[in-house]
Amino acid sequence: MSKLPPLKVQKDSNLAILTFNRPEVYNALDTETVTITLSAVRELENDSTVTAIVFTGAGKAFVAGADIAEMSRKTPAQARAYAELGHTLMRTIERLSKPTIAAINGYCLGGGMEVALASDIRIASETARFGLPETILGIIPGWGALPRITRLVGTAVTKELIFTGDIIDARRALEIGLINHLVDPDDLMGFVMDMARKIRLQSQFAVTRAKKVIDASVDRALDDACTVETDAFVACFEAGDQKEGMRAFLEKREPKFPNSR
Repeated sequence: MSKLPPLKVQKDSNLAILTFNRPEVYNALDTETVTITLSAVRELENDSTVTAIVFTGAGKAFVAGADIAEMSRKTPAQARAYAELGHTLMRTIERLSKPTIAAINGYCLGGGMEVALASDIRIASETARFGLPETILGIIPGWGALPRITRLVGTAVTKELIFTGDIIDARRALEIGLINHLVDPDDLMGFVMDMARKIRLQSQFAVTRAKKVIDASVDRALDDACTVETDAFVACFEAGDQKEGMRAFLEKREPKFPNSR
């Protein structure tokens, strides 16, 4: 019996869909899968035909965590290398110029939460479950989840999730601001595709500049962030999309941006 590829990469028009594909272990992230995903993401960043990237999982899970069987054998030095590899993947996802959407179809635990948190937008099925239960294993999250989730939901909620190891349902995840939308399981990918199409109709120049400003604002003082925004705003007037977008508005028609279809 041939081994399934741990990651499936599909394209639908200008959308790339990356599916974690180890359903027999709930899509646990081992070193091979992380390495392949990193390579795929870097390739898609340089693909001018792709305007948005979606992450999802095969079977009953988005990603149910890192591969514990593999991780249990690591020395401290190997654990550091593994953490650094994971950090590289998450930073690469986070810093992509293209919008990313996590379509969370089931268990989203540990390493799965890391991927979701590094994505721009999180849309979950009603059957999704979320958690960072690493403390039951005698460890903590190691790929940037702690600072990312703290910025997203606040210190108190993060401490409760981490200290207790609780796994929460999708409705609770929506309540605390962990996810953007909660949808019926049968509607998940349709909802995600509709959002991706809506993004695709916008000026891609403007979308990528907005993403850059928003991400830069997280770690900057307000005045510095406003300066970054102003520079990006002016850059839009140096590109063709601004003229087309405003002309279309005044002419009461849909704009025809060069990278939007």
